[in-house]
Amino acid sequence: METWIEFGRGPLFRLAFALMILGLLRIFLLTLAGLAQAYRRNMDRIVPWGAVARQTVAWLLPVRRFWRLRPAYGTLSLLFHVGLLLVPLFFTAHVLLWKRAVGFAWPALPLAVANWLTLLVIATGLGLFGGRVFHSGARRLSRRQDYVWPLLLIVPFATGYLCANARVSPGAYQTMMFLHVYAADAIMLMLPFTKLAHCVLAPLSQAVSAVAWKFPPGAGDRVAATLGYADRPSWVEKARLPRTAATSGASNEVCAK
Repeated sequence: METWIEFGRGPLFRLAFALMILGLLRIFLLTLAGLAQAYRRNMDRIVPWGAVARQTVAWLLPVRRFWRLRPAYGTLSLLFHVGLLLVPLFFTAHVLLWKRAVGFAWPALPLAVANWLTLLVIATGLGLFGGRVFHSGARRLSRRQDYVWPLLLIVPFATGYLCANARVSPGAYQTMMFLHVYAADAIMLMLPFTKLAHCVLAPLSQAVSAVAWKFPPGAGDRVAATLGYADRPSWVEKARLPRTAATSGASNEVCAK
């Protein structure tokens, strides 16, 4: 068992880490290339970059939106992601492992803080899993991996916490350490090939929408004509008008089409 644990900590860890970095980098660069290509091909190159930057920050830190729509879920998600990022990077044993693997290290978290963050990840991960199971709206949008990922992400935290704090037999310790190491390696290996790749795509999502999702030239004027506003070009800023019977009928006709 010890030999397999050392293999998971050493060669397999370096392989999983390298594949994770290269896979995420490939996805990021391909998305950037697609964004540049869409910008070059688009006749409408007017992009509100300031608004895109603000929307990107709002999506990366969706505290206000989550707390307004689903406050409990939003709080759990925020706390889960905080612990999910900090503990693997700044737990003392992990820092030493990183140093052995890549040759450099950085300051570590105090043990008490790392323990509390670990428990926080476990509790909030179970809460997110329960939210998907018991919330009807979340169930309709969830796929199988949406249920599996919270539980899989909890495994290295739970086993690592027990290895660091629980008094167990040597055999039980080795079993938990084996699960801890190989679950972490599996997560790194799968990360570029699953929905978790959004960790590198999220900063580009708003820019992609702003550049690529545009109406064809003249589409705005055709929509305005369909709604009865042919004498008001789409490029002229206009005030919101009261809803009338004529416009209501035109809107219903558009919806029907």
